Amino acid sequence: MVKTNLTVISHFIFLGFTHYPKVEIIIIVLCLLMYLITLLGNIVLISVTILDSCLHTPMYFFLSNLSFLDIWYTSSALSPMLANFVSGENTISFSGCATQMYISLAMGSTECVLLSMMAYDRYVAICNPLRYPIIMNKRVCVQIASGSWMAGCLTSLVETVSVLHQSLCGKNIIDHFTCEILAVLKLVCGDTSKVQLIMLVISVLLLPMPMLLICISYAFILSNILRITSVDGRSKAFSTCAAHLAVVVLFYGTALSMYLKPSAVDSQEIDKFMALVYAGLTPMLNPIIYSLRNKEVKVAVRKLLIRNSLCALLIHSNK
Repeated sequence: MVKTNLTVISHFIFLGFTHYPKVEIIIIVLCLLMYLITLLGNIVLISVTILDSCLHTPMYFFLSNLSFLDIWYTSSALSPMLANFVSGENTISFSGCATQMYISLAMGSTECVLLSMMAYDRYVAICNPLRYPIIMNKRVCVQIASGSWMAGCLTSLVETVSVLHQSLCGKNIIDHFTCEILAVLKLVCGDTSKVQLIMLVISVLLLPMPMLLICISYAFILSNILRITSVDGRSKAFSTCAAHLAVVVLFYGTALSMYLKPSAVDSQEIDKFMALVYAGLTPMLNPIIYSLRNKEVKVAVRKLLIRNSLCALLIHSNK
């Protein structure tokens, strides 16, 4: 509990998109569609990666991790909002808000690190194909994935604790659709300079630095692609890289505009729509762009569907 002037805050109230009553239902429907597509795409990817031995490679190992965290990421942000809309109660308990904030920050921070490691994996695979099995062996892949999760969870814990330990001025109205850390920070009535400094350091470590590593990796990849003699092969590689970079720019761009913008620039309404992009849109696009367009995944999905159909026919025939 947070106490200020004998006031005990046990719950928070979300304003969400109530400022836009005419478009609120449209936003809710779009969020529901994004959430369902995200769940379907990521669950399919995780399933085929586990069941098909041909996909037991470093790339699909990292993609499975990305799909798993995207499911949690989107669920932590969108599912409570959808549930509140159905129930008509835009409230959340203090402990629920803390949990939601921690999970969202942890998944988002982990994704920042993991995307940069995936770009490095692609760089090694394309630019050093002969040494790839040695450099990206199973032990290294597990260490990279574990390090990404640890970095995301630890930085999230630091940020969540630093904000929720501040004194709130008896206010419990959050001008957002989720317990977004910047929206909750606006309820603090004391000096927030230390908290802002902590957030600034973590944001610099998790946003521009991984994005720089991704840009460097793809610069080497693109230079290698230019050496491909086949026009079709070069155009296919370029389209794949362009799709990857588009998702990366969308994710990091919106996050950068949220967490590293000047303090003079403050628009809560824009922040809400930005949050919808990196919490709803990019998790939906990730499995489509990174994997479901790949030939190997399409073959694995087809094999899985055929196998399930045959099992269903056998069960039906035995009855």
